[in-house]
Amino acid sequence: MGDRKQARDEEFQSFLVGRWPRLMRTAFLLTGEQHAAEDLVQTTLEQVYAAWRRVASTDDPDTYVRRVMINAHARRHRRRLKEFLAPRTDSDLVPEVPDTGDRIAQADDRGALLTALSQLPPRQREAVVLRYWEDLSESQAAEAMGCSVGSVKSNAAKGLAKLRAIPGLAETVTQGGRK
Repeated sequence: MGDRKQARDEEFQSFLVGRWPRLMRTAFLLTGEQHAAEDLVQTTLEQVYAAWRRVASTDDPDTYVRRVMINAHARRHRRRLKEFLAPRTDSDLVPEVPDTGDRIAQADDRGALLTALSQLPPRQREAVVLRYWEDLSESQAAEAMGCSVGSVKSNAAKGLAKLRAIPGLAETVTQGGRK
């Protein structure tokens, strides 16, 4: 019994180490604060660890983990916790290394983009983050958000329209978004 638990723990740890940066980035984009992002990832990983045997046996554990994170974030939002996506001071900035080829992450003015993203309603922000930052398909984003593909399309389109309406961001959103 101990060997199976140790093997399961090692498998979970390997999964965790490989996914930590991406989970933190997604959580930060959803919550807007480093500490809130860390709490969200921790809550997500606690739930995933408790169900690790079932999670590890799925075809795509990343999808399961993403869904747990979106649900945990939605529960926080339902409690009406205030979220700030733009850091209040320079000392609160979270250094992030962009993925290769991630045009949005390489934008000249990330601060303006994060501030604009913080102004979107939570569901629009989730749709934009999952579709364009995480590069998920509409069906993958719908699965993660627990809604229909049409809702993802609608929320993403409305979110992008609001971002495009902000002077100076239109070019960044057009380059990073899909047409």
